[in-house]
Amino acid sequence: MAGIQMTPIMNNIDANLKRGQMFIRQAVQEAELIVLPELWTTGYYLSKSAFFDLAEKVDEKTVPTMQEEAAKSGATIICPFVEKNDKEKIFISTAIINGNGDLQGIVRKSLLWGREQQIFNQGEINYPVFDTDAGKIGVLICYEMEFPETSRLIALAGGEIIVCPSVWSVAASHRWDIQLPARALDNTIYVFGVNTVGNNSCGKSKLVSPLGDILAEASDKKEEILIRAVDREALQWAREEVPYLDDYLQKLTPGGSNLCKPGEDSQS
Repeated sequence: MAGIQMTPIMNNIDANLKRGQMFIRQAVQEAELIVLPELWTTGYYLSKSAFFDLAEKVDEKTVPTMQEEAAKSGATIICPFVEKNDKEKIFISTAIINGNGDLQGIVRKSLLWGREQQIFNQGEINYPVFDTDAGKIGVLICYEMEFPETSRLIALAGGEIIVCPSVWSVAASHRWDIQLPARALDNTIYVFGVNTVGNNSCGKSKLVSPLGDILAEASDKKEEILIRAVDREALQWAREEVPYLDDYLQKLTPGGSNLCKPGEDSQS
């Protein structure tokens, strides 16, 4: 899998799309799953009016462009974008695009950090698992990773990998270093955090094993394509070694009792 750690050009979707395509075409030589960071097409520090002007319908520019890249390469692409719906509401959203170019789904950020609450609309409290060519994937967008229940629901629904597209700040970098491994170990699941870098973001995109070990980590200073293979057999071994999910009482998690245990027929 590959994470594209970028420094977005503020307020310029076209320029960021071109750079994103360049990085993707490098990454697909080695990766079947490619993850882009949160707000990579726009940058983070913009006004509400600027975000509204930049927001796109699903079938406009960014998502169709990434569908074409996926179809050409055969890679599954996790693509955040600023979405505008038919009611003129805007969301921090992520498209899950399979390797044949099909759009498998859209998730909207449900937990908004700070000033985001004055700019964006809140997405639905729902954390589905998508059965992609690259594995069973759940998406948590940045701040959503800071709450234990969100990743637990993905694990209970049969997730194998949580991807976390982010704009995570330098000031909060210690939380990035703590919470990604904690969520991975708590749920014996792979966690792939893909962050922006520069513009007050801490970088350090990282892949964490189901036992909480850092398997690969990017720079905190520069753009980088972080590539690392994932052993899906190691996931099963980790869950046998540390049987948290087997022993967990699902009724402890709101909504968890409606989900299957990993290995059973899962929701997707």
